[in-house]
Order: sequence, then structure tokens, then C-alpha cells
Amino acid sequence: MECRYYQKSESGGVVCMLCPHHCHIANGKAGICRSRRNQDGVLVSEVYGRPCSLAIDPIEKKPLYHFHPGTQCLSIACTGCNFRCLNCQNHEISQVSPSEVGHYDLSPMQIVKLCQEHHCPGIAYTYTEPLTYLEYIVDIARLAHENGLWNILVSAGYVCQEPLKDLLPYLDAANIDLKSFSDDIYMKVSGGHLQPVLDTILAMRDAGVWIELTNLVIPGVNDDMDMIRQMCRWIAANGLVDQPLHFSRFFPRFKMQDMPPTPVQTLKAAKQIAEEEGISHVYLGNVSL
Repeated sequence: MECRYYQKSESGGVVCMLCPHHCHIANGKAGICRSRRNQDGVLVSEVYGRPCSLAIDPIEKKPLYHFHPGTQCLSIACTGCNFRCLNCQNHEISQVSPSEVGHYDLSPMQIVKLCQEHHCPGIAYTYTEPLTYLEYIVDIARLAHENGLWNILVSAGYVCQEPLKDLLPYLDAANIDLKSFSDDIYMKVSGGHLQPVLDTILAMRDAGVWIELTNLVIPGVNDDMDMIRQMCRWIAANGLVDQPLHFSRFFPRFKMQDMPPTPVQTLKAAKQIAEEEGISHVYLGNVSL
């Protein structure tokens, strides 16, 4: 499947215009996400129509607590991610090439029909980074709306604004992983930048998408309370105080196996700060209270 967001260069290379990395990709090579490859001067998605994971989940698992709670959704994922998070929970499918993982062959209409057959009111694009296969999502999402189904995005939000505009008319809800409020930490831990994520959140707000935010609090990395307060003030200043904010507990994963789990008291302190800054709905994730 030819990608919709790229430019050709005279050398036979291509420049992917989907996300802020703007990968310059030589013939036969793939971009950072591993799923968009240059084939003889044409950028192709190697995962279009090839989801690697399918499941039926409660909507609260996304997590979405204020968007049709108590319902279930069909969750789908394709391989790939445009971040390199050291703590990735799904690295077996996000940090590999499509050829390394088994897959289904399902057209957009087949995904919609599968959702209907299982009596799910919506489809969630999740587990890896859905925005790296945006063409597939847009085609599914358009058909989903035509058939009265919701579209839910679970994402780190690292995408350029022009491609995002193609998805927004069909997007009903999103949980955006706001990893920290420091560009340095974003680059060190995930290999990207903060501002494009903030731009994505605001674009979704302006488009009327229901937004919930998740901040995974990692000890010694992004647990500075002054930074968390700065993040909460940005949320409040941008009219998002009624959008749920989830502070999630870190457990050792992937390349952060030597890190301790987040103390519950740290999450409680973050919650208190968020509430002091006027955020109405603050939840703690991955904890037993």
C-alpha cells in the first residue's frame, strides 16, 4: 500500500512526512517506525491491512473512564512505533519489523464487520503507535462511522498536523500518553520532542474529540513535582481541566529493568498537585488502593 504522506527526492530516496522525524529513507530501507519502507522510490506501508494483534477490551483499559464506561471495544494493532521508549510495555510488537511478527490479513471493511460480529460499539487503535499506520486507520475509521461505530485512538501523539487532519473528522475519543513535560526527557527516554505532542492534544481539543491524558510516572526520570505542576498548569491553561488525567505507576520493563516501581505516595502527590491546579478528574493507574 503506497503511503499518502511523503515526498520523493531526486536520488531515489523519499522523505516521510507523517511524523516530526521526517525520515529520509534510502531505497530498500525503512523509517524509524520500521513499518514504512522505500520500495524503488515509493513509500509503502508494510502493515496496511495486516494487524498483528486483535482483542476485545473493556474501554476502561485504554484507559478511557469518561467515554461510554462499561462498554467494550475491538482493539487492533499493527507493528511499529515512531518512539523508542526505554520502558516500552509492548516492545515485542512495537519495536520490531513487520516481518518479525505474525499478522492477520484484514481489509478495513473486514475490521468493521468483525467489530459488528462481536457486538462492540467501537474500534480502538492501540498497543503500538497507531499513527504510524494512519492510512489504514483513516480507511477503517471512515467505514466505522458510516456503520455507526466509534473510533478510539490510544497514542503517544507524535504526528504532523496535516496528516492528523485526515483522521480528526472520524475520531471520537483518544487517550494521549503525555510522557513528561520536558523536551530533554522526551528525547532521552523516547527519542522525540514534546511540542508536537502538545500540538496533537490541542488539535484534538479543537476538533471536539474526547481526550483523556496519561502520564506514566517513572522514579528519577519524570517524577519531579515542579515539572508535574507545570504540566498540570498547561492542561488547565488550555481548557482541559474537565478531561481526565491518569497518573500511572511504572514497573520495570524493556530497557529499564533496573528501575524500581513508582512509590504509590509519589502518585498520590502528583494527584494532589493536579487537583490543586483545578483538574477535575484525576485517577491513579496500575495501583491497588
